Amino acid sequence: MMKKTLIPVLVLMIALSSCVSKKQFMLKQAELDDLQRTCNDRITALTNDNADLANRLRQTESNLLVCNTSLDNEKNKTTGLEQQMEYLKTTNTNLLERLSDLSVISQSGADNIKKSLEAINEQNKYIKDLTGKVQAKDSLNLALVMNLKRSLSDVNDEDVTVEVKKGVVYISLSDKMLFKSGSYDILTRAEEVLGKIAKVVNDHNELDILVEGHTDNVPISNSCLKDNWDLSAMRATSVVRLLQKKYAVAPERMTAGGRSEFVPKASNASTQGKSTNRRTEIVILPKLDQFFQLMEAPTAEKK
Repeated sequence: MMKKTLIPVLVLMIALSSCVSKKQFMLKQAELDDLQRTCNDRITALTNDNADLANRLRQTESNLLVCNTSLDNEKNKTTGLEQQMEYLKTTNTNLLERLSDLSVISQSGADNIKKSLEAINEQNKYIKDLTGKVQAKDSLNLALVMNLKRSLSDVNDEDVTVEVKKGVVYISLSDKMLFKSGSYDILTRAEEVLGKIAKVVNDHNELDILVEGHTDNVPISNSCLKDNWDLSAMRATSVVRLLQKKYAVAPERMTAGGRSEFVPKASNASTQGKSTNRRTEIVILPKLDQFFQLMEAPTAEKK
């Protein structure tokens, strides 16, 4: 009788034990799932942070390259001006030595030497003033390049390049981004890029804008275009017209010109070279009257 009673009790105890273990297992499994989700979220966040840091590093390296290039240019200019000043100092010293060696000198000779020394001093002042103006212009170019690179940071580097050449800023735009083959109608996706450029140049009203169209050496002729001269000029005009009408760039600041196939950046012997040569360049440069004032000697200013 006692055995018969004991068996059901044991069965009940085993069942209760199994339920408790399964419940604990389910709780542990839920905790594990939460932990797995937390880890996955953290991994995703770290991956995004890593990508962002990589982009910022690339941008920093690009900015550093621009700064280094401008610094090298500035060093070369400074070296040249220092050499000129050293030559003038040597000439000044030689004149003084000659003056001290003369036991007798006429009044007219003394006046001529005095005038020569005054001219040399004026030249020194001019060189120093010109150096300061060149440094100011280079600083403006550097700031302009940095602003453009920041504004165009999300654009493919193969489609847009920004650089300083011959003391002015060049923005080179690939034709595949701007136009269809053989066309001078600007593509919709290119308007946003031109809008970003317009925003920067509108902040620098003291600068002029030259837009140049360039082609490869493949001939073109149709009912609208006679040759590559027509195509390059029409493409430049299309860009200028869009900058004026859609982005309010003052038309008196802009010039449009076609260079056809005659100023290539690469050889037209390869497909890649042809693609490189098909471009539109936006050149940002000082106004001509300001440029001539910059180069004007002090004696001319007095007149």
